[in-house]
Amino acid sequence: MTLSVSEQLAQALVSQEHVLDASMQAMCDALMIDVSGLCVAARNTDYVAATYKASFEDGPCTVIGHVGGANVAAAALINGTATHGEDYDDTYEGGPIHAGAVVVPALLAAAERHQLSSSAMFWGIAVGSEIMCRMCDVAPKMVHKAGFHPTAVFGAIGAAAGVSSALGLNAQQWVNALGIAGSMASGIIEYLAEGSWTKRMHPGWAAQSGYRAARMAQEGFTGPRTLFEGAHGFFHAFANTDDGHFEGMLAHVGEQWISSDMAFKPYACGTMAHPYIDCARKLIHQGLKVQEIVSIRCKTAEGIVHRLWEPLANKQNPPNGYAAKFSVPYAIAVGMLRDDAGLNDYEQDVVMDEAVRSLAAKVSYEIDPQNPYPKQFTGHVLVELKNGQVLEAEQGFFRGGRDAPMSRADLEKKFLANCQYGQWSPSKAKSALDLLSSLREQSWVNVTSLRA
Repeated sequence: MTLSVSEQLAQALVSQEHVLDASMQAMCDALMIDVSGLCVAARNTDYVAATYKASFEDGPCTVIGHVGGANVAAAALINGTATHGEDYDDTYEGGPIHAGAVVVPALLAAAERHQLSSSAMFWGIAVGSEIMCRMCDVAPKMVHKAGFHPTAVFGAIGAAAGVSSALGLNAQQWVNALGIAGSMASGIIEYLAEGSWTKRMHPGWAAQSGYRAARMAQEGFTGPRTLFEGAHGFFHAFANTDDGHFEGMLAHVGEQWISSDMAFKPYACGTMAHPYIDCARKLIHQGLKVQEIVSIRCKTAEGIVHRLWEPLANKQNPPNGYAAKFSVPYAIAVGMLRDDAGLNDYEQDVVMDEAVRSLAAKVSYEIDPQNPYPKQFTGHVLVELKNGQVLEAEQGFFRGGRDAPMSRADLEKKFLANCQYGQWSPSKAKSALDLLSSLREQSWVNVTSLRA
């Protein structure tokens, strides 16, 4: 019998010793720091409060930035929702997906619940991240086009793989866990219509689903062996295709960690808007005066139009801060007027500022058929002035990604700024950073000091 895709993944990963190369160790450490800071930044928000009140039950697991411990499902759900809530979390060029927002909450909760070693937790984070990133190569752009959020649906599978690996499941259990998670995967992108909150919960839901799938498999529950490639399998359901590129997903798995070059965001908004913000800021720094602008035309990838450009009138006039996070016109306007697109720049008073909305109304787009998305995230902005002159800025990379990675110092600076936004004292934030920086040295995972 031919080995299924899940079985080939298990064959490559389950028998391995829990040893990560230096680049993957650094990535896992960075994910822990970034996720923790984002949880603190979001801890006082209305959507985290709603999630907390709806799901909290006592247990041994840390809800970062909050008092007491929760059960594993609640901790995974709340931390995953908080991490992704401001759209300021890690991303993978080639997806885009946000692996850390899923696998870190899942593995942290599992580690505290089952008293796992730090090495087991970090191995699980690595495996879960890798599976999510490799899934991106199977049917690029097609999951979004089918109406699903890749982070959500890939996340259930990645979390199941990560938790199964950390718990030491055997190959058959590991395959079953992924198969079970396939029936737990969910997350539609209709949040784009009016800026509702559902995207925020997707990583948390995926995190707790993956944990549950792993535990069910550990206790003998079975799932489909042909999860990925079956006639009624994952990509048939979530990408409307039976022609997945599984060769790319399986290439050198267990030998090369493609997730080691995941990106970290410098701006608190949708990933593909970032290069446009950089272009907008660059033009201002070169002397562009906003009052001289007649129109702003952007060249863009067809694959992001339905999420970040259309309906254009709505993107030029987002109804709230969350909707604004998925608008390139708003991103360009706020980048030009405020020289940033951080957490403060998506608060409601800024979104409703007449100067921002007036400038966003001047932004439109044209599709560039040569754009390399999703392999690369780019920006291209052309500004027409009142005197007829056209100014242009172009950027062929994502700042914070593989071509311009965020340094450890910048990552720590972002962490401290997020803690300040979440109203932690400087001493509390510094203590948390010290803990996170030494977490790999712990024999078993203890992060209770990340609570309030």
